[in-house]
Amino acid sequence: MKRLLILLACILWMNDHLQADELPPLVHSTIGTETTADDKSVSVKLVHKMQQFDWQDKATLDTDIYSPKSVSIHPNGRKFYVNSLEGAATVVYEMDTWRKLAVVSHRFDERHAHLWAPPCGLFPFTHYSSEQRNLNKFYGKPVEGCFSHGGRYFWAPYYRRSYDINAQDPSAMAAIDTESDTIVRLFETGPLPKMVACSHDNRLVAVTLWGNNTVGTIDVSSHNPHDWHYTKVYVVDYQLKLDFSLTESVDRDNKSGYTLRGTVFTPDDRYLLVGCMAGSHGIAVIDLQRQQYLGRVLGMRGNVRHLIISDGWLYLSSNASGYVQRMRLDKFLETARHIGANHTVQTQGQWQECRVMAGTRTIEASPSGRYIFAACNRGSKLCVVDTRTMKLLLSADVDSYPVGLDVSRDGKTVIVTSQGRGRQGGNAVNVFRASYAQPESAPVAKPSPVATQIAPPAQPQKAAVATASNQWVLWAALAAVVLLGIGLMIRQLIRR
Repeated sequence: MKRLLILLACILWMNDHLQADELPPLVHSTIGTETTADDKSVSVKLVHKMQQFDWQDKATLDTDIYSPKSVSIHPNGRKFYVNSLEGAATVVYEMDTWRKLAVVSHRFDERHAHLWAPPCGLFPFTHYSSEQRNLNKFYGKPVEGCFSHGGRYFWAPYYRRSYDINAQDPSAMAAIDTESDTIVRLFETGPLPKMVACSHDNRLVAVTLWGNNTVGTIDVSSHNPHDWHYTKVYVVDYQLKLDFSLTESVDRDNKSGYTLRGTVFTPDDRYLLVGCMAGSHGIAVIDLQRQQYLGRVLGMRGNVRHLIISDGWLYLSSNASGYVQRMRLDKFLETARHIGANHTVQTQGQWQECRVMAGTRTIEASPSGRYIFAACNRGSKLCVVDTRTMKLLLSADVDSYPVGLDVSRDGKTVIVTSQGRGRQGGNAVNVFRASYAQPESAPVAKPSPVATQIAPPAQPQKAAVATASNQWVLWAALAAVVLLGIGLMIRQLIRR
C-alpha cells in the first residue's frame, strides 16, 4: 500500500510538472468588456490597450511596446511608465488620454559618459575588461521600476548589459527625471538586477540582484543626483560564484541561487524584506538600522515572487502554486527577530491564503486595502481578491501573458503588462477602469510605525458595530424597565 501511494504521488507530481511546462492557450482581451464580482462589490472594465501583435488595429498599435515587463503609475496619477524590456526603452503615457509623452532609450555609448556615477568598487568586472571593449557601450533591458523623491525620479534597472549574454558581470540602472523624462544618472549594479524599491523617507533605494543573492542600497537623501552613492551590498546567505560561458547562453532564470525578487521596505524603513523564488525559498530580512542581514523566514508557499505591505498586512504572491498569502506585519517581524543561528525561522501554518491561479506574478492593493489585484500569467487573467474573506472575487481576460501590474492611488485605474512567453503572446498593455460598490479610500488612521514592532491597524468597522450593539442593549434595558413599570401600574389598578 505504501509503495502504491508513493507511485500515485509521483504520477500526480509528473502530471503537474508537465502541465506547468506546457504553454497555456493564447488569449486576447476585448476593449469594452466588463467583469463584475458576484456580490457586485467590484468590477473592472477594459477601456484601452497598447499592443504590437495586431498590425491591422491602428487605434491600439504601438511599436514601442516590445515585451513590456512592468508598469508604474506616477504618484500624481497623471502619467505612467512602461518598461519595454526587449525594446530597451521606457515608454511614458498620459493617463486618461493614453497619449504617448516620451520614449526613454536605454542605449549608451561615449556620448553618455557624463551620466555615470563614479565607480563604487562594489561590483567588479570579472569576465569583461575595458581593454577588450568599452564597458559602458551597450543597451539595457529595463525590468521593474520605482519612484523616489515624491515621484520626481523614476528608477529602472537593466536585466543585463547587451554584451553580457549570461548576466554575470555588473549591469546598470538609470534614474529618470520625471519632469523632463530624461535620464539624469546611471549607476552600476551587480549581476542581473530585477527589483528596485525606495524607502518611505526617500533616503535609500534598494536594488535586488537576482543574479547572485545580493541586495545593494544607494543613499539618495540629497536632492542632487550627483551626490547619490552606494552604501552597502547585503549578501543573502551566500554570494553566488558566476563563471558561465561567454559565447553560449545559459538559463539564468533558474541558475541564480535564491533568485531574489519581490522587495519592500517596512513602513518605518527599519527592515527590507526580499522574496526568494528558488532554493529553499522564504523571505530574506535585512535590518537596515543595524546594517545586517538577519536571515530568512520560511513556512509560506514557495516561489515567492512579489511582496507588498497594505493596511498592516504583509502580502506575497506565490508564482508557481498560484496563491496570494498574507500575515500580519507585526507578527511577521516579531518572528523574524527570533531568527536563529542557522539564519532561518519557520512560520508554517501562520499564513492566510487565497488560491488565485498558477503564475500569479505582480500584486497590488486598492487604496483601502480591501482588494488585491493580481496579474496571473498562466490563465491570462487580472484577478481580484477580497481581503476580508481572502476569496477570489473575479477574473478578467488580459492579453497573454501578464506579468506587471499597478493600481492608481485613487484605485480607479489598473494597468497590466503582458510580456509574452516562448515567442508567443505578450507585446500588450491593458488598461482597466475599476468600480466599487463602496467608495475606495485609504484608511483614515494608521498606527505610528515603531522600529521594533508595528501595531495592528485599528478596526473602525468592528468598533462601530460594538458601539451600536451597546446602544441597543441600553435601549432594550430601558424599554424593559418602562414596560415593567407600566405592567406594575396596570396590576395595581386592577387590584383597586
